[in-house]
Amino acid sequence: MAGFDDITRKAKAFLDEEKVQQALKSEKAEEVSDKLLEGLAGAAKKVTGGKHDDKIDEARRKADGAVGDR
Repeated sequence: MAGFDDITRKAKAFLDEEKVQQALKSEKAEEVSDKLLEGLAGAAKKVTGGKHDDKIDEARRKADGAVGDR
């Protein structure tokens, strides 16, 4: 899987760039990620029938802390 390894290496290098890091910590990224995470959490809760809401909410909080400015 040499091609996959190369893509992975390039993606990691891209994400390490200062401008990309600044963009990920921007208010716009926060807005987009909040909408995306809320939608994903809602879908996951619907699929699981509410059985794992607490775990889904915790995963959402952790993901939200990794992207955006808050």
